[in-house]
Amino acid sequence: MIQQAPAGMRRIASGDRYRWQDDAACRGADTELFFTPGYESVAKAICAQCPVRAECLDYAVSRPEKYGMWGGLDEQELAAERKRRQRQATSRKEVAA
Repeated sequence: MIQQAPAGMRRIASGDRYRWQDDAACRGADTELFFTPGYESVAKAICAQCPVRAECLDYAVSRPEKYGMWGGLDEQELAAERKRRQRQATSRKEVAA
């Protein structure tokens, strides 16, 4: 269920699982900063001071988010992080077997 968020920032989901969004440094910021080429440095600066950066990154990595800045990572960095985590999970499974 999507809920309205103030000042152009869309709430991704509802419930306690996504409560971290309420504390995001980007809350209320123009989404264009996070989805338009040329604004990467501005978006990264906002993400760098965000208290829920890790939660944002975990959210994006666990979903097919291909576009925009998430958890301080741009699109290419996010794809690389997703692959890194997949390799890490595979390694853990192999060790456990």
